[in-house]
Amino acid sequence: MVYHCCPAKIGPSVLDCDMACLAAEGKKALAAGASYLHLDVMDGHFVPNISFGPYVIECLRNHIPDAFFDCHMMTSEPENWVEKVAKAQGSSPGLLCYTFHYEATEPRGKTQEVIDMIKANNMKVGLTVSPDTPIDAILKYADQIDLALIMTVYPGKGGQSFIEEMMTKVSTLRAAYPNLDIEVDGGVKPKTIDMAAKAGANLIVSGSGVYKAEDMCENISIMQRSVEQHGNGKTESELSPMRSDKK
Repeated sequence: MVYHCCPAKIGPSVLDCDMACLAAEGKKALAAGASYLHLDVMDGHFVPNISFGPYVIECLRNHIPDAFFDCHMMTSEPENWVEKVAKAQGSSPGLLCYTFHYEATEPRGKTQEVIDMIKANNMKVGLTVSPDTPIDAILKYADQIDLALIMTVYPGKGGQSFIEEMMTKVSTLRAAYPNLDIEVDGGVKPKTIDMAAKAGANLIVSGSGVYKAEDMCENISIMQRSVEQHGNGKTESELSPMRSDKK
């Protein structure tokens, strides 16, 4: 197994929290050990569902100024929202990532344009691919992005299971870019985390695995430690300590 040095980070997907208490739920996950928040923007076109938009992200930032936000833009025209999401800059540079879908831009010849727009608005660049899109799509732009998101379910559809076959994409990307932040999203929880960690993912999005857990701290710890062990090659004594809501 080839290890990497990219930090293990758990990013709860707020779609699974009590959205009426979004700021409190975000703070709760961060206090439980999460490293960042994953914010899914759905427009009802690129995916069937509608979630929330840039203004909600901007409002959330007023309550959580210091955390990293990964904004996953499941939108048909991501170029339309770059400047609006950029209003949610954090208390210091580098706390906002705009992650958009290759499938939404490449057929229209706009992938490079969106990458350039994101950079011009002082955000980190994230590029994601759905399960049916080959990893070559990410590799084409990997030198220009800060984060690569490999979807392990089909975007915008609930109740799906983790697609293990997507780990080939993760391992291919990790071998080519050992220092790139590689994120996985969809069906990731304590029972599936080892597969993602062993493949080379270091940013772990988990919705129900965090917000529906009986013990949020424990689940975050389990996933964090799995990436540290299987991805970073740390020994038991080097792993982050286990935490529990019950302690």
